[in-house]
Order: sequence, then structure tokens, then C-alpha cells
Amino acid sequence: MQEKIFNINNYWRNIDKQILTSFSILFILGVFFSFSSTSFLADERLNKSYYFFFQKHLVYACASFLIMIIISTLNTDLINRSLIPIFIFLVLLLLLVPFLGVEVKGAKRWLNFYIFRFQPIEFVKPFFILVVAQIISSSKIKSLNLSHIISFIFLSIITLLLLIQPDVGQTILLAASWSSLIFVSGFSIIFLILIFFFLIVLFFLLLYLAPERFSYIISRITSFMDPEKSGWSQSQKAIEAIKQGGLKGRGMGEGILKENVPEAHTDYIIAVVSEEFGSAVSVLIIIIFLFVAFRIIKKVISFSNNYYKLALCGLISLIIFQTFIHIGVNANLLPTTGMTLPFLSYGGSSLLSTGILAGIVLNYTSLNEKN
Repeated sequence: MQEKIFNINNYWRNIDKQILTSFSILFILGVFFSFSSTSFLADERLNKSYYFFFQKHLVYACASFLIMIIISTLNTDLINRSLIPIFIFLVLLLLLVPFLGVEVKGAKRWLNFYIFRFQPIEFVKPFFILVVAQIISSSKIKSLNLSHIISFIFLSIITLLLLIQPDVGQTILLAASWSSLIFVSGFSIIFLILIFFFLIVLFFLLLYLAPERFSYIISRITSFMDPEKSGWSQSQKAIEAIKQGGLKGRGMGEGILKENVPEAHTDYIIAVVSEEFGSAVSVLIIIIFLFVAFRIIKKVISFSNNYYKLALCGLISLIIFQTFIHIGVNANLLPTTGMTLPFLSYGGSSLLSTGILAGIVLNYTSLNEKN
């Protein structure tokens, strides 16, 4: 593969303009919907400026977009050489969370840098995918099963750090994305069955050893399975808002979900969009995500380098899994997980991480390697 040297003409010729346009549209929609979903929260509940959260979202969205463009222009070899050092640094930050993290609603997931709260796992996710892709595609590891085991050890370390917080939603997302990489690379059915059996045993063991720490998981599953007994849950409010919005929506600012659900601008943004702008807009957003996946898969088919195949498949799996977990919770198809929607949900760490992921996708898809 030829080294990619930045040149504006070469950049514009090689960049996948359809993926770039899709990412740009998602960022713009996120800013637009942020105004509608956060104004009530800032004005009525927190007694802040009407545009407080919107302005913060706009700043983070612009910074994320800029990061995406910068990473997409970088030398690809430089990115590949930097992956492991950056990943190790981020895992060390994740290791600090249980000791120095800020506790919010019984969970320590953020490090406070005074200027903003930093959630390490959001940045660990894309680099975890890329490091696992490097491990599986490495010519230094002769056995594919061995590379899978090494990658599983990495997954187990991060999973343990997440469960300490606790953050089961991100754990499930990482495990699902890792499984997609194993599936694409070729796998042993026995190996995969053993892994899932181990995860199930670990899950019940944690519930047994630390019931007070993980009791919220049982309550969420119970609430999901028997909503009448648990009362009017957030997911039920979200699905009711989606029904009220119908196909065309109730109009911008006319929704009431953001008034009834504390984290509507993060965990339930797609329900807010459906209520105010209609299910047709939500379907359009889903189509954009699926179109990006289609474009990436189309690119992957033309690559002969296993690393780029695995990396791009893993990154788009991460986006798609996170998107559909978010939508599944909003549609009351899955228990509450606290999962944001990439590009659209409010949150600095989530947006900046998405910008990094999108930049790497654009960088890798701009390569011209054919079979």
C-alpha cells in the first residue's frame, strides 16, 4: 500500500464523499435536535440560560467535526503506529476511574478535568476495536485461535474495569462488537460457545457476590419483563411519546418526553425526535446509519489487507450496535442501558469519540487498495 501524503486535491479525490456527507448530516441533525431536547432542561430544571446545553453541544459537535476532518487527512501509517500507545494510555485512564472518578447516580464513569467531564470508555471503544483488529491480523501470531484468545484477554480486562464502575451497557456493546470481529475473521463454534458460557457464568457470579452493586440490573430486567408491576418506566414513556408523535410529529418544541424523562437529551434522543418531528425522520436517521454501513462494507470487499477489513467491519459494527441498542431501549424492546446515539445524543465525550471514529473510518476508506 502506498504511503498517503496529504494533498488537498488527492484528499478530495480519494475521500468517500457519500460517507463524509452522511457523517456531516448526522452531526448537523444532532445540533438541530439538541436545541429542541435541551432547552426545557436548562431553563426550567437547572435555571440556566435557555441555550446553555445547546451551546455546549454546538461547541462539542464543531470540535468533533474538526477532529474527524483532521484524522481523515492524517498519514495512515502514523495512525496505525499510534494505536497501541493511545490505547494503553486510555486504558490507564479507565483504570483511574474507580479511584478518582466522579460518582453520578451510584456509578463512577467520569474523570473530572474541571473544564469538562471525561468518560474514558467512550474513547477506549474505537481504539479497542482497532487494536483487536491488529492482533487478529498480525502475521506474528501464527494461530488464529491464539489471536482470538489474546483479544479476549483484552476484552476481559476492559470488561472488568467497566463492571467495577458499574457500566453493563458499554460492556455488552464491547462484547457484541468484539464478537463481530471474531465472526468476520473466522472462528471456531466451540470457542465462541465457551466464551459465551464463560460470560453467562461471570454475570451470575457477579450478581451473587455483589448483589447490592448490581441489583439495578435485576430491577431493569424485572421492569422490562413486567412493566405493570414496576410502574410507569422511562422506556414506556418513550414508546408512548413515539406513538403520540406518529408519522409527522407534534411539532418542534411541542413534545413532553423531555419534561418527564431526566436524560431525554442523551439516552432517549430518538424518542424525542420521533415525538416532535415524526417517525419518518427517525426512519431517515436509521437509513443514514445503514447507508454508511453499506458504503463501508462495499469498500471492505475491495480490500485485500486483513487489518483494514477487520478494522472497518469492527468500527461500523460498533456504530450500528450502539445505534440499535439505543433505538431498542427507546422502543421498549430492550431493558434500559443508558446508551447514547452516535452523532446525535448530547454529551462531550460521546461526540468527541464519535468524531475520532468517523475520522478513522474516512481515513481507511480513502485508501485505494484493490484485490
